[in-house]
Amino acid sequence: MIDVGCELRVMLPDITRTFPVDGKFSQAQRQIYQIVLEAQLAAIACIKPGEVVIKPHQIASKIIQQGLIDLGILQTGDDLSQFYMHGTGHWLGLDVHDVGRYQQGKQHRQYEIGMVTTVEPGIYIRKSDKIDPEYWDIGIRIEDDVLVTDNGNSVLTKALVKEIDDIENLMK
Repeated sequence: MIDVGCELRVMLPDITRTFPVDGKFSQAQRQIYQIVLEAQLAAIACIKPGEVVIKPHQIASKIIQQGLIDLGILQTGDDLSQFYMHGTGHWLGLDVHDVGRYQQGKQHRQYEIGMVTTVEPGIYIRKSDKIDPEYWDIGIRIEDDVLVTDNGNSVLTKALVKEIDDIENLMK
């Protein structure tokens, strides 16, 4: 997992990609990666002006939870936070974790045109006697930077590969 960024015209990006150390994902790594990718794509798709900022996290969490249930890693009703313990995004700007509230009073803030946020779901599996060992020590996070536009959003980091086959081809 590589989490990087560099300053460009005083703005700071935040990008994460996960690469297999030997150039090819194992079957278990592919399964976990695909869940995270599906969660990320769905979370990005919901970002638009007027949408509440918690929505990407809700969508990503639901997809990750169901994916882990389908693999037998998580049981219905189990706490997802043992595998996904962080939020799905944060503001970007002059700082990597830029300032700005996520709520206004008791209401979740809504996205506005010009806001930039990350979308970075992940799954992190430690050794556990309750989980099939093929999934032990897998950690996957995919992070992109998303600009809220008048017609939805624009993924500012879309040039970076993130599909499984593209990553494996890049590593050849």
